[in-house]
Amino acid sequence: MTTFSVEFLGCKVSHVDAHEVREALIADGHSESADAEIAIVNTCCVTNEAVAKSRKAAARAARSHRRVYVTGCGANLAGSAFAGLPDNVVVVARRSEETPAYVAGDVGGIGCVQADARLDRVRAFVKVQDGCSFSCNFCVIPLVRGASRSRRAAAVLAEVARRVAQGHREVVLTGINLGCYRDREEGYDLARLVREAGATPGLRRLRLSSIEINHVDDKLVAALRDTPTVSRHLHVPLQSGDDGVLRAMGRRYSAATFLRRLAPLEDFNLTSDVIVGFPTEDERAFRRTLHIARDAGLTKLHVFPYSPRPGTVTAREDSVPPQVKRDRSARLRALSDESCRRRWATKVGRDDVVLVDRPGRGFGDDYSPWLVDAPVGELVRVRGARVTEEGILAA
Repeated sequence: MTTFSVEFLGCKVSHVDAHEVREALIADGHSESADAEIAIVNTCCVTNEAVAKSRKAAARAARSHRRVYVTGCGANLAGSAFAGLPDNVVVVARRSEETPAYVAGDVGGIGCVQADARLDRVRAFVKVQDGCSFSCNFCVIPLVRGASRSRRAAAVLAEVARRVAQGHREVVLTGINLGCYRDREEGYDLARLVREAGATPGLRRLRLSSIEINHVDDKLVAALRDTPTVSRHLHVPLQSGDDGVLRAMGRRYSAATFLRRLAPLEDFNLTSDVIVGFPTEDERAFRRTLHIARDAGLTKLHVFPYSPRPGTVTAREDSVPPQVKRDRSARLRALSDESCRRRWATKVGRDDVVLVDRPGRGFGDDYSPWLVDAPVGELVRVRGARVTEEGILAA
């Protein structure tokens, strides 16, 4: 038996990919340990900072483990991001579907098949789609993930049922471009998958990880509203609120389209991603982004300073000074903090159901954070007492 540890950087899909490697190793008879012999570091490459953090994590693991497997998006990035690391570091430049079997095969099985490994105590991430066929000018993900592809609906629904049977209260459907989900042979799109996954016996809460605005159509909105288990939260990347910047990015919508398609979900907690400092973004364009974020009612904003990615259309462009990027990032984060606290304030004196996912903390139906004294893994009814810096304090 070999002991191993798993670390992941980046998005929810990276989380799923890392745990698929974990499950493959456990199924082969190996076990997790804080003092492990081998380490799996599932990496991210969406920004220069993400690549730097991934390399540091691999280097750190190499000092304390017999062997380190570097997997994920960073491992598939063109160039030499992980060159010069010690000889015990193995860079696994393979598609996500192939990586678990490769790592497990290299470690070697011991002929003991074990029970399913839980992803964590309360929340399971189920990947339904991978890759992206819409190459935005700044984005490296299609180059490292490949074209869009979907799992069969039967496999997805079976996994959702399995995770519920394991005790997970919440399931999050994840994908690189989730709205592209299709099982054409069985007639499934994302809306139908949401309805049927949400009807899984025993499931208490279903959520989508992220979806592009072009896929937020009437059919999906109806599925989100009609399915009782669906969380009233949606993460929809904006990237920029300026039409000129959106065209330069190669995005396929306007600011007006973004607002129009979100209008039917105005009671949802809407969160987003924004890039600041794109080469064509001037101060006026940035102010439009602030304006659209306010008008859309966005709360939590994940802000990314633009950094050129190898192999993309804008790989050689980076004209906005770093200090300007930092200033714009701070202004957007201030707006995000203000918007979050405004939404949290509406919870004071009102009831909500909170899924406690760590000691003293949990998330309400709309993914607003709560401070609550209840056992981890429980769904508890609470009433908001006051707003704090970290979320809503339960009475």
